[in-house]
Amino acid sequence: MQTPAVRQISFATLVVLVTAAFIWLMLPFYGAILWAVILAILFHPLQCWLVRRLGGRNSLAAGLSVLACICIVVIPGSLILAALAQEATGLYNRISTREFDLSTTLEQIRSAMPSFVMEWLSAFNLGSFEDMQTGLTSAVGQAAQAVAARALSIGQGTAQLFISLGVMLYVLFFLFRDGAELAGTIRRASPLCAHHTDHVFGKFSDVVKATVKGNVIIAVIQGTIGGVTFWLLGIEAALLWGILMAVLSLLPAVGSFLVWGPAAAYLLLSGQYLKGAVLFAVGALIISLIDNVLRPPLVGKEARLPDYVVLVSTLGGIALLGINGFVIGPLIAALFVAVWSLFTQDRADSGLNRH
Repeated sequence: MQTPAVRQISFATLVVLVTAAFIWLMLPFYGAILWAVILAILFHPLQCWLVRRLGGRNSLAAGLSVLACICIVVIPGSLILAALAQEATGLYNRISTREFDLSTTLEQIRSAMPSFVMEWLSAFNLGSFEDMQTGLTSAVGQAAQAVAARALSIGQGTAQLFISLGVMLYVLFFLFRDGAELAGTIRRASPLCAHHTDHVFGKFSDVVKATVKGNVIIAVIQGTIGGVTFWLLGIEAALLWGILMAVLSLLPAVGSFLVWGPAAAYLLLSGQYLKGAVLFAVGALIISLIDNVLRPPLVGKEARLPDYVVLVSTLGGIALLGINGFVIGPLIAALFVAVWSLFTQDRADSGLNRH
């Protein structure tokens, strides 16, 4: 006859195995589920407002909330991705057909360089300008091949993309409609105490809002300003560079400077002093300052992590999980800090109780 302890261990093992199997089953669509949860959190105030206005009809309110997500997020995002793919393909074609002659451009930069710059390059053993030109040309060629391969993989994954989008919208509807009941069920099933469960839930919600609502809005503003500036200055592929600046602006201490900085240096070294000065001024005085001005009210101090933690966790998340990692990385880091803070607080409280 089995003892209660054996039955309890057996049941706990079964729960772990079934949960692991369910997670394994959901892995192909983890991105769709993740973004359904993110959108449900971000648009939760809209869902509550619609429920009140519609007299408690949750299903109708959930349908309208999903429609709002499609109009505000899905359609604009799809249009931007389509334009980005077209512009990236055009840039790749210009590089492949030698319409964009990098060697000629580098020669123009070399002729515009002051003599002391050439002496400085030699003094730091960076090699001759010809060596640098050969290396840069090779790097651009490899980058063009990578762009072509990536475009092919995106084209092959179009069906999977539409399936994931459908799964996301389907799950999002039920999260809007039954989200409150689902959250209550998770709270009751949590093995943690009520205080710990609420703290972890609150931290999860805060980080999602901070990472997506705050950082993405800042990234969009910085990328838009940078892209429009590139377009006004006549720099090719302005949309591509603007989106790249938006993505890089998600990384603190790195930011969009990695795009507009070299571009401004190129304009100055190639003799286009006015354009270079304008781009440098916009980048230093507007783009770089937006983060300091907008981040505190949009992100909030209570949900912020140290910049170095955000940088490392974001880079790690992107390296392991792709684009979804810019949310998952800081989320894991924030939950790590929250859980260890609770653990430290509990130990301190237990120490005080013993005394």
